[in-house]
Amino acid sequence: MHHPTPESSSRHHDVVVIGGGAAGIAVTASLLKRRGDLDIAIVDPAETHSYQPGWTLVGGGVFPAAITRRPMGDVIPDRASWYAVGAERVDPQGGEVVLADGRRLGYSRLVVAPGLVIDWGAIEGLEQTLGQNGVTSNYRFDLAPYTWSLVQSLEKGRALFTQPPMPIKCAGAPQKAMYLSCDHWHRRGRLDGIEVSFCNAGEALFGVADYVPALEGYITRYGIEKAFGHRLVAVDGPSRTARFVVSGEDGERTAERPFDMLHAVPPQKAPAFIAESGLANAGGWLDLDPETLQHAHYPAVFGLGDASGTANAKTAAAVRKQAPVVAENLLATLDATPLSAAYLGYGSCPLTVERGRIVLAEFGYGGALQPTFPRWVNEGTRATRRAWWLKAKQLPWLYWNGMLKGHEWLARPARRH
Repeated sequence: MHHPTPESSSRHHDVVVIGGGAAGIAVTASLLKRRGDLDIAIVDPAETHSYQPGWTLVGGGVFPAAITRRPMGDVIPDRASWYAVGAERVDPQGGEVVLADGRRLGYSRLVVAPGLVIDWGAIEGLEQTLGQNGVTSNYRFDLAPYTWSLVQSLEKGRALFTQPPMPIKCAGAPQKAMYLSCDHWHRRGRLDGIEVSFCNAGEALFGVADYVPALEGYITRYGIEKAFGHRLVAVDGPSRTARFVVSGEDGERTAERPFDMLHAVPPQKAPAFIAESGLANAGGWLDLDPETLQHAHYPAVFGLGDASGTANAKTAAAVRKQAPVVAENLLATLDATPLSAAYLGYGSCPLTVERGRIVLAEFGYGGALQPTFPRWVNEGTRATRRAWWLKAKQLPWLYWNGMLKGHEWLARPARRH
């Protein structure tokens, strides 16, 4: 990895990648694995790179937060250039990325992988009380340890776990936090004295029906109240009350709920520059062909990861399958050959229903099940110990040493027909 000199106000690269998260690093590694002499630049101001799927387990006391982070310079591939600055906007007609410091990067091909924006400010009072007054969120690196300390200290009272409207990154994460908390309280003999509510803006436990029966079993086991149609809009930390907009058959009303612990998940949106650059669909997300991951209107632009407007689950597992598809199809456009790689919408959500067991939800577009392993290895619609072993022991290693290095184990693209 090398840092370009600041004096060069305008430079041109074969490929510019916006984003140094899971998607940006994985696709860069996949491209360089196929064509080592490509001139690739990664644009990202972050100094650290996080293994975000690990934060659920940090919040459940399974491992410490520190192991989910590495310096950005350690994960950017050696042969890529790194601009440690934000992308201000894209000029897709001119083939340029304008950086926050005013520099312009020309590109032959652009990969847009900036991740999404967690809109903490959308919930009144939330930012002021996060990390205190019993208010936490596993969606932030520095707060996941606070989740675990709250879980350990809560003897009795009310625990609220919220989920905003879709789409969000890792749709199962709001309830994963809840199940791991309940499992701890159950093991300590405290669960009977704690009222647990799942306040979900949506109307279902999970978007893919095949996995709901296993989850319902745990809802019953832990005695959790399902409060569907409940959207968190405000938090008053000092008085420990949360305000919800509740939607039902008779319209909307507001309701206040007291809490001793609140695990809050705010609404999420695409970075503003995508819409401002004319790259967005009606919802503000990156407008891609769902199969090829090429932009719907600009053939030189590709995208992957959480900012994409494709209908897959926004998870690191989706990125693992998307990166080889983007790499193959982007190179095909450089070689003027047909785009042959297909992404079928694969995403995975390892639902941590108790310490030691996981429901490994794996599915693609339209909720079609896409299991990686045969049923005799792991039965995906049931909670299994093997899936826990995979999530807690194998996946972090595969992330750092496989996916970010361009090793595409179990990620070969499907072929277009």
